[in-house]
Amino acid sequence: MNVQLRSSHNDMKSRRLLIQLTIMVIVFAAAERGHAQEMLPKSAPQPTPPISESQERVKVFTEEVVLPVNAYDDSGHLSAALETTDILVFEDDVRQQVRSIRRIPANVLLMLDTGGELNPAMTVSTTREIASHLISNLRDGDRIAAMQFGSRVEMLQEWTTERQQLLHALKWKLLSSKGSHLVKALITAAAQLKEVPAGTRHIVLITDGVDSSSDRETLTAAIRLLLDSNVTVHVITYTALGRKTIARQNPLVKITNKKRKSAKDIADEIMNPTQVPAYKRRDKIYLVVDTDFAMRKQREDYEEATRQSEQWLSSFGEETGGLVFMPASSQEMIARGEAIARQIDSQYVVTYTPKRPLALATEEEYRRINVAAGRIGLHVRARRGYVARAQ
Repeated sequence: MNVQLRSSHNDMKSRRLLIQLTIMVIVFAAAERGHAQEMLPKSAPQPTPPISESQERVKVFTEEVVLPVNAYDDSGHLSAALETTDILVFEDDVRQQVRSIRRIPANVLLMLDTGGELNPAMTVSTTREIASHLISNLRDGDRIAAMQFGSRVEMLQEWTTERQQLLHALKWKLLSSKGSHLVKALITAAAQLKEVPAGTRHIVLITDGVDSSSDRETLTAAIRLLLDSNVTVHVITYTALGRKTIARQNPLVKITNKKRKSAKDIADEIMNPTQVPAYKRRDKIYLVVDTDFAMRKQREDYEEATRQSEQWLSSFGEETGGLVFMPASSQEMIARGEAIARQIDSQYVVTYTPKRPLALATEEEYRRINVAAGRIGLHVRARRGYVARAQ
């Protein structure tokens, strides 16, 4: 009996010893593994992988052409409530999808010629009246600026919606001068129009179109700048009225009952104050010949210059979608200012994304535009093209 108890006690001691040895082995193995890992070289932290191109934020480039379009109904009045389907736009003969049609205030730059020493009809008072009448007929909210050009180019008024402020500038600052820096004024106008939104840019040019200080090449460069500005150009020109007035006031041969005075006539009048001088008698007819050939040649050269200016002014206005008037009287010139104001304020701004991207445009590429009505009873007018530039 005692032998069995001693044997059982020995077995328990053996098992405890075995468990302790097992634990020691496990702890020792774990310590060795940790020590081995510490001996290994540590690897550098892995950098965050770069964002691939497909993961970058998507950039959307929107190309948009802004096109001013005039729209009338059959009675000649502004056509209201246009839909995008009412206007058909073709760019280089390709139909475009109109995105929007809206009306926004216009920006109108008045360019007033104060030269005209060779044109007796071209007076500052008439120009002021034309401009004032036009301003009074523009829509509220339109912004207006005014520039005068004669012997120099000068801004009379910067952009403003205050009509009285502009009328005051016309009254006190518009002054006559000699010469005409028309080309320099056109270049200045191109810079002024860069400050206002596309689709709202208008020039009203009141002039005879003659600039003796610049050559044809410089004028061509100025026109190119304005085409690049995509501006609508309206013209009221003194050309026809000027030629008519010159011919009436300065005929080559004039039949009259008034004799030109001479020194002898004045001497006779002094010595015989009670007698009616011969040059005052109405019973005689005199044939007067203009012998100032130098002045006559100057007038003829000026008249030829006005005919040439009519050609490029007409082409320029039609190309940009503007109105061009060559009135034969000062009253008609004033009335034409009202017609231009109506034209400006009957304009919509049409936008579309060109099917041929602007990014593909070559330098100074000029794209042809054709605008047509999309419904019966609607009449439209627009510029003939625009300078395409990548946006």
